[in-house]
Amino acid sequence: MFAIIKNGGRQYKVAVGDRLEVNRLAVEDGAELRIEEVLLISDADRTLVGAPFVENAAVLATVEGQARGEKLIVFRYKPKKRIRHRRGHRQELTVLTISDILADGKSLLPEKKDAEAK
Repeated sequence: MFAIIKNGGRQYKVAVGDRLEVNRLAVEDGAELRIEEVLLISDADRTLVGAPFVENAAVLATVEGQARGEKLIVFRYKPKKRIRHRRGHRQELTVLTISDILADGKSLLPEKKDAEAK
């Protein structure tokens, strides 16, 4: 089971238990985050495709913390002009752990399906 979500102008393929780094979000550590922009959900027996988003679908994530990405070197150079600029950049990130995928307001996890049936 997996879902494709949209966050910060990017699309991510996520499954339950995945650790995901997205652009910095203004949330506290340990907070529960509900991502409503779900483009696709695929389960063992069905696939839900949104136009553009799947209705009544969400991905639940827990914020693990804030981090910084790997340093990227930006080097600008103009030949024969003695112009050289060397700068670095580190992206601010939020680390998320995917805890559940919801479709039509119900969890798609097998153990939660069994608990709801009882």
